[in-house]
Amino acid sequence: MTARNLARLLTDRAASRPGLRLGTVDDQLRLDEALALAAGRARRLLDSGVRPGDRVALVAPTSTDYLLTWTACVLAGVPVALVNPTYPADLSDQMLGRLGPKLVLGQDDLAAARTSGTGDPADLPGVAADAFDTVSYMHTSGTTGLPKFCVQTGVYFLRLARAMSEALELTPDDRVLAPLPLFHINPMGYGMLGALYAGADALTVERFSARRFWPDVVEQGVTALVLHAPPVEILKRATTAEDAAGHRIRTMFYADGEFLARFSVPAAVSGYGSTEAAGVTHLKRWSATDTLPPDASRHGGPARADVEWRLDRAGLIQVREREPGALFGGYLTPDGVDPARDAEGWFDTGDFGRLDADGDLVFVERGSESIRVKGEFVPVPFVENHLAGIPGLTDFALWKRPGELVDEEVVLYAAADPLPYDDLVKAVSQLPSFMRPVTVAQIARVPRDAAAGKVQRRLLAEQEVIRWTDLV
Repeated sequence: MTARNLARLLTDRAASRPGLRLGTVDDQLRLDEALALAAGRARRLLDSGVRPGDRVALVAPTSTDYLLTWTACVLAGVPVALVNPTYPADLSDQMLGRLGPKLVLGQDDLAAARTSGTGDPADLPGVAADAFDTVSYMHTSGTTGLPKFCVQTGVYFLRLARAMSEALELTPDDRVLAPLPLFHINPMGYGMLGALYAGADALTVERFSARRFWPDVVEQGVTALVLHAPPVEILKRATTAEDAAGHRIRTMFYADGEFLARFSVPAAVSGYGSTEAAGVTHLKRWSATDTLPPDASRHGGPARADVEWRLDRAGLIQVREREPGALFGGYLTPDGVDPARDAEGWFDTGDFGRLDADGDLVFVERGSESIRVKGEFVPVPFVENHLAGIPGLTDFALWKRPGELVDEEVVLYAAADPLPYDDLVKAVSQLPSFMRPVTVAQIARVPRDAAAGKVQRRLLAEQEVIRWTDLV
């Protein structure tokens, strides 16, 4: 790492490449202009009584002003929690009650990022902060309880940004687009900070749109993408090679062979990680000329040099720092920070993995979203991919219910009417017996996270079932 802390990374980039573009595709600023505005907003925060080290919460949708406000907090030395603005008010209130922020900034407060005047970033506390100081908090998805805030230090972000920048082989000539909500580690850590680390343009969008995606990519001359599974699947279903004609994409995060082939993208990076697990601990680069397996996106490849890892006897992934600050700082609790490590420093990710032929990590499934039948863990993504080609089965998800004995039973939740029963029975019969859904629950819609589009599996059992249809 060359920068002393995250604020210095930003100021160094503004000095070395002042014309770097930052913001949404529709509202871009030069980096030097953005830093001056963020410095003015940081000074206003400090003048209002917020002190370095005080927590601030940012609860707003993605915009250029969101980026300016986040940057202002970094410059002020004020740890900022990024909260999903689509959460119900009562859930947000519970989360913020645990956080105890000095100030909560909503969408109406973001305009102050451009009305507070300008300033000199060098005069602000964040520039002199210790690299191990807390910079930000991101929360977990909360699939098994109240979302928890993960402590993110400056070192954490610098190490992550360097790892992703190197994996994508970014240069100052690149224009990176990360079109997802910035309260997630993927767009903020992989995309925006990965780009800034390389001195590349860092762009996002206010809201992901399949209709606008390729026109924006072509018009803006984007050369690198940072995506994840839901938008990749949406783009494969909703757009064509003709829609993407003229693009300049040369590299992307999220390796999917069908996507690379259809849209003529020459290279991609897959990985494994989480907000807790260093943002990403394993990275693997693929060429479009390689034979990508169907689960290429789950191949983590070798671990980063600053992280070590292992699988326990059950196949659970555990990670540990080789260098201080590589992993998250811990979970924020009412009593302080829980480092969430054992006595030897190992963090239990709760995820299941396996080894590939080279001995590298392949992610199998989130432990909290696993299904076990007859002693075997059902590979949920594999089964869902197997069923994805059935005509008429467009929105569905696999989950489970208790079996008659100790086993679980696989249930297919589907928003499909009519149900393509014959094709479904045929496809299910091709699976090993322990992977086969025993019944279909027809529901009005599959519950998904409003921002990321991820299936909320633990909400499936709460959906009103229109019709049950047994498959065996």
